[in-house]
Amino acid sequence: MTVTTRLDRSSWRPIHTRILLALGVGWALDSFEVQIIGSVIRPLAKEFGLTDAAGAVLPWALSTTWVVWFVGLMIGASGFGWLADRVGRKRLFVATLLVYSLAAVLTAFSPNFAVFLLFRFVTAMGVGGEYSAITSAITEFVPARKRGAATAATLSFWSIGGIAAGLIGIGFLNGLIARQVTVGGVDLAGWRLCLLAGALAAGYALIARRAIPESPRWLAAQGRRVEADAIVTRITGLPDDGSDPVGVDVRRSFRSQLAELWRGWRGRLVYGMVLEFCATGAYYGLFTFFGAYVLVKGQVEVADGTVPFYYLIGNVGALVGGLSVAAVIDRAGRRYTVLVAYGTAAVSVLLLALAALTRSPGLTLVAFTLCVFAATCSWISAYTTFAELFPTELRATGVGVSVSAGRIGGMVGVVGLSYTVGGLGLVTAFALLAAFFALGALASVVWGSLRGPEGRGMSLDDLSPSLALPTARS
Repeated sequence: MTVTTRLDRSSWRPIHTRILLALGVGWALDSFEVQIIGSVIRPLAKEFGLTDAAGAVLPWALSTTWVVWFVGLMIGASGFGWLADRVGRKRLFVATLLVYSLAAVLTAFSPNFAVFLLFRFVTAMGVGGEYSAITSAITEFVPARKRGAATAATLSFWSIGGIAAGLIGIGFLNGLIARQVTVGGVDLAGWRLCLLAGALAAGYALIARRAIPESPRWLAAQGRRVEADAIVTRITGLPDDGSDPVGVDVRRSFRSQLAELWRGWRGRLVYGMVLEFCATGAYYGLFTFFGAYVLVKGQVEVADGTVPFYYLIGNVGALVGGLSVAAVIDRAGRRYTVLVAYGTAAVSVLLLALAALTRSPGLTLVAFTLCVFAATCSWISAYTTFAELFPTELRATGVGVSVSAGRIGGMVGVVGLSYTVGGLGLVTAFALLAAFFALGALASVVWGSLRGPEGRGMSLDDLSPSLALPTARS
């Protein structure tokens, strides 16, 4: 039986736009926190005595910074993802943002590298929770025929956060805003002000999220019919016609959630994990590797204050990439979009390698922008694809586990590339980045050959029938 709920049949309404914007602002803040480190890593390392004679960041310091970040993301994505399935999406919207913003403020005041790593870890936990909660929620609110575009559009706010990180980095690191500010007798250098800026902006996101209701699909999966019906009516404007499936309260332990995912949704979970592993390993590797080993003395020589311009322009390309996915994914389908995005990204990395070898700042900037465009198409198409492959009561946990696998890829990409450059050279490191993307493209081909479900235009209840919703299984 096809389950066509009011949420699936609804036309696009202003409340859908408000939800998208409120979730998107939080996603932009997450991006800011991730990407600002690329602009500040060199001045931060200089202050803490973590650079070599040529001014390059010591490999162990760079690797440690990212490993701590990825471990925090893994714990946050998995732990908060499970909580989002257990206690609801709305509570996690607030909790994760509070964790992130408070920890980010403390990070800006770090007196040494060890304290910086501690608070960076806590910040990452909050950001990881955001990944799970936001991606699950936007999937559950919107009409079926617009679900891919809405998810991709929300994720595209990542690029806006990256653009903001570039602008903030340019302003503070070049002294256009201020090179140093004294707060409470403490002198805050430009890199500290950069970190502080994102945390201050989180206050707006907390206010914006008050407009987001609890996910009615989650409420329905918990058997809370009256609450779910009221929210669905508010969102769709359609009266209750009995088409919305209602289940029973399901509150499993994290271990039970994982067991259920592996037992009933193993292929989908593995597909999501592989896509995330490949995209994250290549994406983080690209951004970290580019700032630390390409835009340096002896390669493509630019001043510290110029580095944020590269990230700023690169994120304009990323924004175009995300909006491109939003425009095509509900028409072309998930599998085709993923295949083209990952394949194009692999080729673009090799083009960036050729540009870097010329040591031309201009050619390198053009190639980097193209590469970020394609890389963004890859990870946005991946999130849009696997977020809808899990049933409601397992969705945030499934997304969290996939995100955690991605952060393992990120550690491999960042740490591996840091040492590959020194041992095997620039070209080999770029080839490894391209291999990450190529593996993601191959995963899409395998998924298609195994007749994995194509989510384009399908109801979530048909695509991922819930064990908690008897109507969905009839």
